[in-house]
Amino acid sequence: MISLEAALEENPLIAILRGIEPSNAPAVAGALVDAGFRIIEVPLNSPRPLESIKHIEALHGHRAMVGAGTVLTAHDVHAVADIGGRIIVSPNMNPSVGEAAIGRGLAWCPGVCTPTEALSALDIGASVLKFFPAEMVPPAAIRAVRAVLPTDAVVVAVGGITPEAMSAYYVAGTDGFGLGSALFKPSYTIDDIVRRARHFMDALGQLEKGS
Repeated sequence: MISLEAALEENPLIAILRGIEPSNAPAVAGALVDAGFRIIEVPLNSPRPLESIKHIEALHGHRAMVGAGTVLTAHDVHAVADIGGRIIVSPNMNPSVGEAAIGRGLAWCPGVCTPTEALSALDIGASVLKFFPAEMVPPAAIRAVRAVLPTDAVVVAVGGITPEAMSAYYVAGTDGFGLGSALFKPSYTIDDIVRRARHFMDALGQLEKGS
């Protein structure tokens, strides 16, 4: 079973499957895992999200970290943990969510925008800081906040990320990216998703060559 650290090391791109149906979840997740993705997030405002997480974890959990996004309450944390999810992603920094996630042994990735939120989340035990929405946190802001964070803090940018947008955030100190509609929408075919995944993987490869 892959750890969060190993997953991020192998590929710091997080696939956000908002709106996915349980019937389509295994095929979509399988295509992304085959394309190199190692973190799969199903937002809880998707149709029957726990079913999708359970299916993906059962089929692909040995190769990828699978969990939930848009997690807003401690009750949601326990529901995700009970069906085998291993990562909790939120749009906000809610201490009760973080404490529940850490108490169940799950990786917690809260949404933050400010140094206060980021440092408070790290004090609670956040595994990853999700700067969200990235449209409100440009690369210059990431660079400024990064300067006051512990050097080992893991920072990802989420919201409106495209292959073309990654370079500026990477230079500013972002470690990874959450990918939403530029990677997946329920209307996309598997071929569409694979093509988009390749574009992101190519862009990631260019970042790594330039580092």
